Amino acid sequence: MPQDCIFCKIIAGEAPAEFVYQDDLVVAFKDIRPAAPVHILIVPRKHIPDLTAITEEDKELLGHIHLVAVKIAKDLGLAERGFRLINNCKEEGGQVIYHLHFHLLGGRQLRLLG
Repeated sequence: MPQDCIFCKIIAGEAPAEFVYQDDLVVAFKDIRPAAPVHILIVPRKHIPDLTAITEEDKELLGHIHLVAVKIAKDLGLAERGFRLINNCKEEGGQVIYHLHFHLLGGRQLRLLG
């Protein structure tokens, strides 16, 4: 665990977060700067710096993250109307915290990208 990784600190209970889901592989918590009425971060417990660092070993973890996103979307009433799941990868992709994570956004009409 990198000492300066805020997500590793949250996972370890060393930094606060408002959790909405936890299991052996991932945690999910509310973003402190929400970009939508619902903005949840889904973070693997395993420290992976970014999407380009995944390996064959991580394919089940990535599938699990998507299943967790759907579960959370259903639990929060987003599944029927829709939601967005985003991963920002590296500097030009908008990544700020270098621990793989996905943003689950919903609760309003989201603007088109591009």
